[in-house]
Amino acid sequence: MKNIILNRISVTSLLFFVLSIIPISCSPASEQDILVKELIGTIEIDGSSTVFPISEAAAEDFGKLPGMSKVRVNVGVSGTGGGFKRFTVGETDISDASRPIKDIERVKAEENGIEFIEFKLGDDGLSVVVNNSNSFVDCLTVEELKSIWEPNTTITNWSQVRVGLPDVKMQRYGPDTDSGTFDFFTEEIVGESQASTSDYIASADDNYLVKGVSSDKGSLGYFGYAYYAENQDKLKILGVDAGNGCVAPGPSTIKNSSYIPLSRPLFIYVNKKSLERDEVKAFVKFYLENSGNFTSEVGYVISDDSVYAENLKVFLALTK
Repeated sequence: MKNIILNRISVTSLLFFVLSIIPISCSPASEQDILVKELIGTIEIDGSSTVFPISEAAAEDFGKLPGMSKVRVNVGVSGTGGGFKRFTVGETDISDASRPIKDIERVKAEENGIEFIEFKLGDDGLSVVVNNSNSFVDCLTVEELKSIWEPNTTITNWSQVRVGLPDVKMQRYGPDTDSGTFDFFTEEIVGESQASTSDYIASADDNYLVKGVSSDKGSLGYFGYAYYAENQDKLKILGVDAGNGCVAPGPSTIKNSSYIPLSRPLFIYVNKKSLERDEVKAFVKFYLENSGNFTSEVGYVISDDSVYAENLKVFLALTK
């Protein structure tokens, strides 16, 4: 996300971080003249468009560390499913995911000798949005959302959703079928993963979906909360009624699980073999030590401190 402004870590803190993970030596001329080892290499990340801004922020700040400017971190956006397709055959070092890895994906990884570790980054409240000029709807029930998105839906107009809604043509926007957001939404709303109408504009790029909803007065779309948070002036967020009244996603309702059923965890998956490379080891350590900051700064909800402490504990046990 290009418009997100991150709180940058001080140069002193960065230097201490680098010195803690890579070898240092003293110059013969002076014991205080510290030489920092410069790392070179390429790190491949792909997967969830929801997690993308977190990994992008980590990659940008990592490149500013002393000795890390020659490490290239490529962050792709092929969707959670698309990311796992590459990850499970060894094409990437890290896979961004907005859902846990599926059994079939886990088996594929095992068949290809890929061992991995899962790290939780935080939580998201998958957000249902309409055009900012929409004044006729503030909340939809789970059943109404299902009627709009189920495979055989005949809904093409807002007046068909509920008595009293106006005669306005509806245009749906949503993630493509490789997306973890698509998997999660269809499972929670329609009742079956991948079960959805094909009558919608699909994209792996959430910024494209934002643009579509913000330019179409009859639009309805869904994507990760951070994309709404960055575009609040262009979009209107809807509450979702799962049976106990309308609740809109936000930091408090996502964290306390009152925003149901569309709250979900966010992850990265790391190839264990990739951690044998110094540049990957350095990047993952930096990412995990600052993942709460990155997660919060791009608009998602951070986990408890114990989650991040456990992440680092697992990482250090793998790399000692």
